[in-house]
Amino acid sequence: MLKMFKTINKEKVFPSQDLKPDFIPFPKKCAGCGKKLPKEQFKIQHNVCPKCNYHHPISSYERISMLVDEGSFTEINRNMLSTDPLNFPEYKEKLESDKEKTSLNDAIVTGTACIGGYPVVLGVMDSRFRMGSMGSVVGEKITRCIETSLETGVPFILFSASGGARMQEGVLSLMQMAKTSVALEKMNKAGLLFVSVLTNPTTGGVSASFASLGDINIAEPQALIGFAGRRIIEQTIREKLPKDFQTAEFLLEHGQLDMVVDRRDLKQNLTTILKIHTTGVNTRDRK
Repeated sequence: MLKMFKTINKEKVFPSQDLKPDFIPFPKKCAGCGKKLPKEQFKIQHNVCPKCNYHHPISSYERISMLVDEGSFTEINRNMLSTDPLNFPEYKEKLESDKEKTSLNDAIVTGTACIGGYPVVLGVMDSRFRMGSMGSVVGEKITRCIETSLETGVPFILFSASGGARMQEGVLSLMQMAKTSVALEKMNKAGLLFVSVLTNPTTGGVSASFASLGDINIAEPQALIGFAGRRIIEQTIREKLPKDFQTAEFLLEHGQLDMVVDRRDLKQNLTTILKIHTTGVNTRDRK
């Protein structure tokens, strides 16, 4: 059997004091309205344009920092690496390049934390690493998150930001769609809450598997969500698609999402969901 991933050392738990938000380079102009962005206000607003509300990309650690209760995040499985099982040309070099650019080992950060006082297992994908593509490491880390939820009885919250399956890992990448879906079915049978948050972009095999399987599916405003690309669909059906096709708002209108929530309101909304849907003790009640 091919070895799809490896762990570079046995340490798998990293406490919250090691969490250092890695900020994405500041864009001088908004990708939504084209206007100049006020740097300080842009950062305070978590990379949301204060003029047009366009949600710019945000790094995984920065999202975790804004979302979880202070000091509550413990990262797990950080040192898992792809082994390039197919010996795909230039894949190792591209992985090393992305590691250097992002300080990540792959396209997802996972761990345990509290949100609004409620314990959760958390996964946050990062589109800066190989376009957030899903390979064997991403699939394994998500599956281990689900297993942690099953062991501890706490909800799993997953933020998707992905271009789909990672082509350099071929069928081993596609296998992660089934692997994560089967694991989520076990979680469903156990009666545990899974909240899927879809961010820009969530496409391909990720949108066709775990990202769409939440008990509650949430998206950020204007997020691109879909399987095949717009042009391919139009060529196949020989029809022009609506301008807002494959946007979060379009999917909400057509019943494929439960909520579209501004990034700045996500923590409060998730806290409310956890309060309603879980029986766990709020850690703040213990004080």
